[in-house]
Amino acid sequence: MRQWTVDAFASGPFKGNPACVVEPLAAWPDPAWMQALAAENNQAETAFLRKTADPARFGLRWFTPTVEVPICGHATLAAGHVLLEELGVAAPLLTFESRAGELTVRRDGERLELDFPADPPRRTAVPAGLAEALGAQPVEMWAGGYLVAVLADEAAVRGLSPDLAALRTIGGEAAGGPGQTIVVALAEAGAPYDVVSRFFAPGCGIPEDPTTGSAHCILAPLFSDRLDRATLRYHQAYPGRGGDLECESRGPRVLLRGRGFTMVESRLRAGPALG
Repeated sequence: MRQWTVDAFASGPFKGNPACVVEPLAAWPDPAWMQALAAENNQAETAFLRKTADPARFGLRWFTPTVEVPICGHATLAAGHVLLEELGVAAPLLTFESRAGELTVRRDGERLELDFPADPPRRTAVPAGLAEALGAQPVEMWAGGYLVAVLADEAAVRGLSPDLAALRTIGGEAAGGPGQTIVVALAEAGAPYDVVSRFFAPGCGIPEDPTTGSAHCILAPLFSDRLDRATLRYHQAYPGRGGDLECESRGPRVLLRGRGFTMVESRLRAGPALG
């Protein structure tokens, strides 16, 4: 059984966010086996695919090293990249059945375009202890699936070195539970992107995620409304890598666009335990 590691939402190799993608199977393996493989891979997410009668439709599940998650953008892009580029699926549109509903991926020039549900955030108070855990005072606070701390400027976002143990316990009004916090600011003048962010997720076993599609389902409606532009460029400023997305807010949906680069093709020697 083959597996690929893909750098997703990347400007080139060794950028963006690595995700592992296991080749499509006829049935879901035992979830404990999927979790064990995700822990072995030790990437932010491992994506598992299940075949259906339709060659352009697949089941899709995502596991961090510690938990199964309800939605994941970069591993969906990676899965679409593997199907189209590595396995040669000839379809103008891929459809994935997931816990987040139907998600689609299609080619957009050199990029892939993902159609995801929007998660418009609501204003909220700064949770107790968050400013101390971040080492910075938010100028605004929002909550969707994750907490969103808006900081004063790009330098504040890039300069953070948060207390991850403290962040792990803070959830406020985030629907996804504690330990998942986006920090964000408008880009500096002259930057090739409009918005800069980082995402700390110790609550699901990821100290800092290099590039997070699901976070941008929250950020896209927030900043498109603020800047009065449906399409914006986003940079997730993970130190040493960084990821780049173009996001288009379309009411209840968000289009996420970015590139994938296959970095590793491997063969698993421990077969799946079927559920």
